[in-house]
Amino acid sequence: MNIQEFIIAALAEDIGSGDHSTLASIDAKVAGSAKLIVKEAGIIAGIRIAKEVFLHLDKEAIFTAYHTDGEYLEVGTIAFTVKAKAQAILQAERLVLNTMQRMSGIATLTHSYMEKIKNYSTTTILDTRKTTPLFRAFEKEAVLLGGAKNHRMGLYDMIMLKDNHIDYCGGIEKAIAAANNYLKEQQLQLPIEVETRSLDDVKRVVKVGGVQRIMLDNFTPQEIEAALEIINKQFETEASGGINFDTIEAYAATGVDFISVGAVIHHASSLDLSLKAVLHE
Repeated sequence: MNIQEFIIAALAEDIGSGDHSTLASIDAKVAGSAKLIVKEAGIIAGIRIAKEVFLHLDKEAIFTAYHTDGEYLEVGTIAFTVKAKAQAILQAERLVLNTMQRMSGIATLTHSYMEKIKNYSTTTILDTRKTTPLFRAFEKEAVLLGGAKNHRMGLYDMIMLKDNHIDYCGGIEKAIAAANNYLKEQQLQLPIEVETRSLDDVKRVVKVGGVQRIMLDNFTPQEIEAALEIINKQFETEASGGINFDTIEAYAATGVDFISVGAVIHHASSLDLSLKAVLHE
């Protein structure tokens, strides 16, 4: 879903048959201005989307950004101002705030995680597919703004053989062979990642090969270290499974290549922002 499709769908959900409060009280010709005020310090995200929302509702809107997505802003900072039809500002207000508050919360939490492992430059934090339906692209954009990286965007850009795939297929070796045969038959070039649940699984993957990355699922940091010795840099490595803010540093210290943390999205709290509208004189 691109930005315009998202805006159209979101406004249709919110406005429905009409913004009757605004239509009843504000003349269509009345112009206004508004400013986005930061009420809670953090990484700002979604400014570019806010601009598109205002322009969608009023093509003559004048949007002035004073800061860019990804900046850390203190309380009281004005992120942008907009001049447009008052009706457009009022109809855009909740969509702009909901989008920016959610994205800014994710970016801010992600930044906190990145600060936690800043001394471990060889390890990269990844998000997951634990996202809000139809809002994934913007949540993952917020992760990037917070300084981490995206894992796969969906089911289409990587083969990830997780526990259920392996169990249904009849084992790790069969699942890896089937995945490689599928890519060859379909003439696709996609990376293959396989989930392992024990050191024995790791040994089996290393023996059979045919993958780019080994996921170490629900391993302790000590088990990660043992797995890395077995893998010996032959494959990319990823730690996953319940890793949180309190434990991530211990995992980064193992030297694992990637740490996937669903919490940077699904545990993020919205950042407090406010859109204050003022009528033109």
